[in-house]
Amino acid sequence: RVRKGKFELADAGTIFLDEIGTITATAQIKLLNILQEKSFERVGGEKSIPRDVRIIAATNEDPAALCQQGRFRWDLYYRLNVFPIEVPPLRQRPEDILALADIFIANFRRETAKNITGIHPRARTALENYSWPGNVRELQNIIERACILEENELIRAESLPLELLAFQPERLSPSERSDTLMPLHTARNAAIEEFERR
Repeated sequence: RVRKGKFELADAGTIFLDEIGTITATAQIKLLNILQEKSFERVGGEKSIPRDVRIIAATNEDPAALCQQGRFRWDLYYRLNVFPIEVPPLRQRPEDILALADIFIANFRRETAKNITGIHPRARTALENYSWPGNVRELQNIIERACILEENELIRAESLPLELLAFQPERLSPSERSDTLMPLHTARNAAIEEFERR
């Protein structure tokens, strides 16, 4: 049975190549040939199959720097770099953090029975102040984890990883401390619950 590959399936359409900077030298040559000849051969085939495919390639590394290091071909770089779009990392666009978090919460709500509607103000501050080394994927994973842990309608700071909260040390005023006083058995149960959560 003939199995069509990605380029064959993408004829007259678009193919997205993620993390293009990680492909092997052999794959780079094959991709360059497809771009130049606008055709390819199936594995084990002898017939050249013409294809009209738009390619969108993405990488989180600087492709020009990869070329200078000898890890990426200059000729392939120039063939792919027809219309570059640079998307800054999440830490450089903090205004997008909460908007993306709301989208991820809405997606999670559609997929599960949980009715999480938003983010508590303290958790919002922690999300906004974090540096996001893992970019949007890290934000998505953290929101999913928080949705799984959360038992209320709002994601609280307690449902976020400790590294996010490190940016928000909790400093309670004396009046706030007096509000948090509770009977010993209640405090013990709350401490056990928090320990188990973490």
